[in-house]
Amino acid sequence: MSRLPEGYRVVAVPETRQTEFLETDRLAFAFDSTPETDAIVPLTVPFDRTMGVEAPDGSLAAVHASFPFTLPVPGGSVACSGLTWVGVRPDQRRRGLLTTMIDSHFTRSLDRGEPVSALFAAEHAIYGRFGYGSAADDLRVKLSRGAALRDVPGSADLTVRFTTLDAFAHRDVLDAVHRAAGAGRPGWITRDTEVLRRRQLVDPPAWRDGGEPLRLATVHDAAGEVRGYATLRRKDVWTEGGPRYEVRVREAVAVDAAATHRLWSFLLDLDLTATVEGPMLPVDDALLHQLVDPRGIVPKMVDNLWVRLLDVPAALTARRYAAPVDVVLDVRDALLPANAGRWRVTTATSPTDGAWEARVERTEDGADVALDVRELGALYLGGRSLAAQVRAGLVSPVRAEAVQGAASAFGWPVAPVCSWVF
Repeated sequence: MSRLPEGYRVVAVPETRQTEFLETDRLAFAFDSTPETDAIVPLTVPFDRTMGVEAPDGSLAAVHASFPFTLPVPGGSVACSGLTWVGVRPDQRRRGLLTTMIDSHFTRSLDRGEPVSALFAAEHAIYGRFGYGSAADDLRVKLSRGAALRDVPGSADLTVRFTTLDAFAHRDVLDAVHRAAGAGRPGWITRDTEVLRRRQLVDPPAWRDGGEPLRLATVHDAAGEVRGYATLRRKDVWTEGGPRYEVRVREAVAVDAAATHRLWSFLLDLDLTATVEGPMLPVDDALLHQLVDPRGIVPKMVDNLWVRLLDVPAALTARRYAAPVDVVLDVRDALLPANAGRWRVTTATSPTDGAWEARVERTEDGADVALDVRELGALYLGGRSLAAQVRAGLVSPVRAEAVQGAASAFGWPVAPVCSWVF
């Protein structure tokens, strides 16, 4: 636990301090806005869950907030505190303010019954020291126009419609497709409030970087139902050889392989264009398997969700497991001592769905695996390998023969990802 300098104190930040809150965050992240942009972009700050550190003069020195999410996990879901809007003024750094805010965030999340916290990290090196583990990646791809896809049954029966995106008119149908497309995928947080759904679709001119207004491509079946969509913009680029437009896809989701094929067949064959930059995709996205020439993409892997287990037994019992296991984990947790110690994780078949569910209990038995809560968070969504963590020297195999079984159990056949940054 941190100690604040004399005169500093943790305070709730009500909506009446919105202007000061935003100024603090803008100073921390070196950005600005305009009244025109602010009038278009809805403010997503959940002020009933917003806190700050007040300096001796009464001004806000640091701020943070959290969203009340339901986090999809392997085979289930768990209440999750989505940490966001974290910022410390540049002239208030190195005073323990961030550590104090994280302590407060953990305490309040546990008090609300949220055994897990998740975030997107602005800087990769910050949150590991607070026990957050990098639990998922997303893939950004750049493709040339005309990149060929393998045939997929049913794709030819689907049609594509192209229009200008309307945040109000389109948000409900796109939200429904987004939910259906991510069903069963760990990390696929849905946008459960009107303000979050609208925020994902707004398009102020200041964000266009010289491109067109956001367009919408929707994939429809014979009955007219939407099976997939992409939000995108084109930016005109003219060279001596003619047009070389860039297509920038903000989000692309589809409910099945045929819809994925039809959607990307359209995106990869727009007139005047030369390149297509993809959005945040799962590392196992169907597009990657449908490409005739996967070498033709320019891929970039980016860390996606970071996960922190606040209540180890509650978190581990909320998910399902890919194989049976009986393993004793010796967990280190410097910030939340209630998590530290040895935990026996034993699976049994669920009477409701037949999946492997776990009982997690304290034990005095000898440990099989010793690890920090950071590595346990990285494993939590099933997208990281326990065996790889052992090979990297991040996890200690007290009983080496237990590693393979535990690695199989904690894995999951669907790669985790969150398709949007909160």
